[in-house]
Amino acid sequence: MSETVESTDVVIVGAGPVGLFAVFELGMLKIRAHVVDSLDVIGGQCQALYPEKPIYDIPGYPRIQAGELVRRLEEQAEPFQPRYHLGQRVEKLTPREGGRWLVETSAGTRIECAGVVIAAGVGAFGPNRPPLAGIEAYEGRGPGVGVHYMVGRREDFRGKRVVIAGGGDSALDWTLSLAEFAEKVYVVHRRNKFRAAPESVSRMRALAEAPESGVELVIPYQLHGLEGRDGNLDAVIVSTLDGETRRLQADALLPFFGLSMNLGPIAEWGLRLERDLITVDPATCATSTAGIYAIGDIATYPNKLKLILCGFSEAAMAAHDIFSRVYPDEVLHWEYSTTKGVPG
Repeated sequence: MSETVESTDVVIVGAGPVGLFAVFELGMLKIRAHVVDSLDVIGGQCQALYPEKPIYDIPGYPRIQAGELVRRLEEQAEPFQPRYHLGQRVEKLTPREGGRWLVETSAGTRIECAGVVIAAGVGAFGPNRPPLAGIEAYEGRGPGVGVHYMVGRREDFRGKRVVIAGGGDSALDWTLSLAEFAEKVYVVHRRNKFRAAPESVSRMRALAEAPESGVELVIPYQLHGLEGRDGNLDAVIVSTLDGETRRLQADALLPFFGLSMNLGPIAEWGLRLERDLITVDPATCATSTAGIYAIGDIATYPNKLKLILCGFSEAAMAAHDIFSRVYPDEVLHWEYSTTKGVPG
């Protein structure tokens, strides 16, 4: 572990959209921020899981791709020169004199600060891998082939034969999206009822009824095995509960069985929790521990809505409450951004 201790005003845990907007809100109050994230890139799930997925409820953007939203937020935060510590997670928070905190990461980074903002989304996450023998050999084989648990670029699947397994929103979202690119899309689900949004289900069924779309529903089947050689996938074997099997020629398998999520070290920080979420004061987003705040999906309070735009609002509220910790001898004079502008 490094003996060097860096110093800043606030450490933000999580570089997703809400964490990035917190950099901006803090910066507008002349509060410096460092950002720590376990992923190697900024953007959280928006960048890691569905960068090309459209989002429709960002004010001012009737439609914007998740990856583009991340790029815009990064640009918005850039004038405040945040320090990013990527590929490492916060392991430990230790109180210091004067109400300050020492943040220590898995990479040995040590940062002293006046406040901590937890914007960690759902916490640590990873895909639920289907229990198929030898599946590891087909993972990470390259764009558009083998087994993938997320889609980076739809273009990678152009002309490919793709098997999508699952019945939730992710499975149907990518069915609808990849139907424009793939030669064939098989949707494998164990029953005819889907858990996804009704509009998505209707659109998928309409595609399946149009032979030229290349979308085929394989129901009621579930994943049974994989066929290939030297890590190159040739086919996905599916079966019914009665043991009837079917062989689907495929270049890629996309299993969408949800994410395994846990708070990781956050659960050990002594914060008041409710169903693995951090309870906060809805007026300030302050947690049960002075100097620590939580915003975005990881925060909870009565009537909480898990929307990115709500996380943006929480970032602003937390920033204004933190101001007095960073500048205890100053009075915060409210100004609109249109009045004071943004530093050049």
